[in-house]
Amino acid sequence: MAITWKNEKIIGAALVGFAGMLGVSAAQAQEISRAAVVAATCFTCHGTNGVSPGSIPSINEIPPDRMVSILQGFRSGQRASTVMGRHASGYTEVEIAEVANYLGNLQKQGK
Repeated sequence: MAITWKNEKIIGAALVGFAGMLGVSAAQAQEISRAAVVAATCFTCHGTNGVSPGSIPSINEIPPDRMVSILQGFRSGQRASTVMGRHASGYTEVEIAEVANYLGNLQKQGK
């Protein structure tokens, strides 16, 4: 099915409605959506909001600039890993910066 202008308006309206249910504006929802998706993959191993319940390190208190450096190290192979190198290699510089800032904002909100 081709996306038409009418379909785009319906999809846009649905996204705005969903963002409203989450308590954020449409602009905020669009801005954080990619970072939230990437962070959700982090939370699978590192725990909800980056607080690990087990032996995998927590990532909830790592400042954004340090997180960027860590992820870049994993991506380049300069930082040894078993799994993180494979995860980080799939992200662009922009995505790494976005997820680092997203995680840093969670920390500021006390989550």
